[in-house]
Amino acid sequence: MPERASPLLRLLVVARDLLRGAFGTGGYECYRAHHATHHPDEPPLERVAYFRQRQHERWNGISRCC
Repeated sequence: MPERASPLLRLLVVARDLLRGAFGTGGYECYRAHHATHHPDEPPLERVAYFRQRQHERWNGISRCC
């Protein structure tokens, strides 16, 4: 985002990032950036495999009826 972006644009970007964090949808892009930097010799997970892994990490061991 440009330094001289309007306050409305900055607010919208912050709101977008908060929603992505709340729903877990922005993590894949961060994962890919980290993976490319720190593990360039290994292939990254596909989006679906990444999502399944994150869900397993989040909900493993939690049993609920609904």
